Parts: sequence; C-alpha cells; structure tokens
Amino acid sequence: MKIAIIGTGYVGLVTGTCFAETGNEVICVDIDSAKVSRMQNGEIPIYEPGLKVLFDRNIEEGRLKFTTSLKEGIKDAEIIFLALPTPPGEDGSADLKYILGVAQDLGPILENYVVIVDKSTVPVGTAEKVRLAIQKNTTVQFDVVSNPEFLREGVAVDDFMKPERVVVGTTSERAKRVIENLYAPLVRQGNPVIFMDERSAEMTKYAANSFLAMKITFMNEIANLCEKVGANVDDIRKGIGTDSRIGKRFLFAGIGYGGSCFPKDVQALAKTADDYGYDFKTLKSIMAVNGVQKTKLIPILEDYFNGELEGKTIAVWGLAFKPYTDDIRDAPALENIRKLISAGANVTVYDPEAMENVKRIFPQITYCHTAYAALDEADALMIFTEWPQFRTPDFEKMSRLLKEKVIFDGRNLYELNLMREQGFNYFSIGRDSVHFTEFA
Repeated sequence: MKIAIIGTGYVGLVTGTCFAETGNEVICVDIDSAKVSRMQNGEIPIYEPGLKVLFDRNIEEGRLKFTTSLKEGIKDAEIIFLALPTPPGEDGSADLKYILGVAQDLGPILENYVVIVDKSTVPVGTAEKVRLAIQKNTTVQFDVVSNPEFLREGVAVDDFMKPERVVVGTTSERAKRVIENLYAPLVRQGNPVIFMDERSAEMTKYAANSFLAMKITFMNEIANLCEKVGANVDDIRKGIGTDSRIGKRFLFAGIGYGGSCFPKDVQALAKTADDYGYDFKTLKSIMAVNGVQKTKLIPILEDYFNGELEGKTIAVWGLAFKPYTDDIRDAPALENIRKLISAGANVTVYDPEAMENVKRIFPQITYCHTAYAALDEADALMIFTEWPQFRTPDFEKMSRLLKEKVIFDGRNLYELNLMREQGFNYFSIGRDSVHFTEFA
C-alpha cells in the first residue's frame, strides 16, 4: 500500500518506519524542513531502541521517504495517518489546532478515495470534526477512522510489530477492509483487530492510559501508607500482583508517572468529563496524588540535612521519565531539580540519553559523562529513573566518591538488606529507611 504519515514525532516516525518494514511505500510529511533534511540524510531525530536499524534499511530500500510538501506526500496514498501533536491547553483539554489545520488543508488536494486515520490521541468526537473540516473543501469520497496508538516508549518497535491488539473506530465497511489488509501482516498470530465506532475507539485510548495511571497512583498511595504502618510495599506488590484479576504490571511504587501520555491523557479525560457535566472524582484524585508524589523525597532530603540545602551538591541519576528513552516530558526529575536549585543546591546529573534535552531547560547545572562522575564530591545521590545500569553499581566506588553515603531512591532500585550491608543511609518509597547517621 501507499501510505502518507503526517507528522514525524514519536508516533509518526515509529508508525511510518514500521509500516515501511512490512513492505508498504511510506512518505512522511513534516513542516520542519531542517528535520526533514536530516531524516533524508539518514539522521533519526528520536531515540528508540531498534528503530534506527529499520529506519536505515527502509530508506536504503526506497520504501521510506520524507517531504515537507503535503500535496506531494499524499499523492496516490490509499491511507493518510494524522500523527500530529495534541498538547494540553491551559484548561487541560487536548489542543486540536494541528489536526484540524491539516484536515482543512487536505480537502482541496484529495484526488481519489482515501482512508484518513487519526493516530494521535484525541478527545471523543474528533473524528467527526476532522470529517467536517475535510468535507468543506472537497467532493472526493473519503472515510475518517480512529486508530489510537498503544506504543510504550523504549519498546515501541516491538509493540508496533507485535501488537497485543489493534483498536479501530469506523462504521464504514470500505474503510474496515482497507485497515484489515494493512494490519494483516502484524496480527498473523491471532492478536485481535477490534472494530468499534469512532467515539468508542477515541475513548478506549483515554480509558486505557487513565486506568494504568490509576494503578500506579494507587500503589503510590499504598506505599505512603506503608511508611506510616511499617509495611513493605514491595512485598505487598508481590502479594497482590499474583492475583490474576489484578496482574503484575504497573504496581511498582515510586515518585509518580510522567511522559508524553499519562499526564496529558488523564488531564484530557477529566476535561472531557467536565465538558459533559460529569464529576470524575477518580481522575482528579489521580492528578492530585501524582503531583505531590513526584517531589516526595525532597522533604526527606531537607530533613537529612537539617533543612539546609544551600551549597550542598546533590547528584542525580536519571532524567528521562522512564528508561530506554530520551523523553523528558513531565519527567519527575525536572520538578525535583527545580526544587533543588530553588533551595540553593548545586546539581550534578547523569542520564544515558536525556541530558541534551534537559540542557535546554537547566543550562546552569553540571552534566557528567558517567554516573560515577556525577557522584564526585556530592553530598547525596538522588535516583529518578530506573535505568538498568543503575541497578548493580560499584558501591565501594560510590562510597569513595560521595561525601556522605546517602541515597534517596525514587525508584526502589536496591534491597534494604544490601544497603545495610554496604553501610548506606537509604531512603526509598513505601519501605523502611536504612539509617547509619542520625538526622533531624
């Protein structure tokens, strides 16, 4: 098939590259001419494990191309994917100006029947708005389909090539046949393509992400209570996660969720509820709890240093909102760094992938080439991202580099007994603290 992808952000580029890998002819369209030029020269603009290999191969074999011209990009396309940003507005609603702007531009240049697919995460009713925006400027037949993405950053290529399910919103039998043919190579093992109406498909994406955010937030609330009653949240996670009704995933306590999806989608679903006059109390609680949870370790850090962080050097391991990505959108590390700077602390940081992105926000902090370099002469270590390389460090080397053997771990990377054996003061989430030094 000939496919056009409008937008080469995270979703658009993964979608276009993976569809090219299954033999389709894909043209990706973006208004950023410098970005398009870089991609035409083989430079990939995002970090995602496994994507570069597919990107290079499909460019070399002529199945993946890039352009700034919308008219050129959609010429002879059988399917047009809209993979455009939907940033949250001040009121929490998803901003549809990019999607509806492209929809208006598409009308006059459509030449033949085409299926137009909303791949972006959009509010309920967006497919209808896109359809009306295109209809104003064309007499050509087309269908608008909702096909939300369920890609996890860090494993997006696997998620796309081996999807657990594909959700498609359409009431058109013609569009349904096109989408079935498109996804057939990806669901040969029997994973379902689930068809429903457009509004239900749009709601499915928001419901899925909000439910996962709720699981994370519930476990963080349990963790906070564990600290009060003397229980261990890791043991509780194992105890409830083996219940098949609950499942093992998204039960790890920590300093809250971030990223490009959960914060935005919970907020947008709450706004949708408000627009329809429904008081969605659960979503409001999720947002409130997560907002506090992100900086939960800062008061503990301040207590440890008797309320005085001025002039202290705090090392930070991890900036991205999760491992295997360079995405820092709504990452808990950012709010913690802001608070550390406001308190007068010096901050030294290390992250395998995300430092260049953070430099644009915090040029004044120190960026290190290794995790250990960030520890040199630091008064404490804070951990905000669970990169695998942080899980089994050289604790003896850490002891020599840090001024004080103290770790504030927002991702519960280390066992408490190990910290006792290594002689570290250790503070984590939902578990006992390990104390070798008295503090206020």
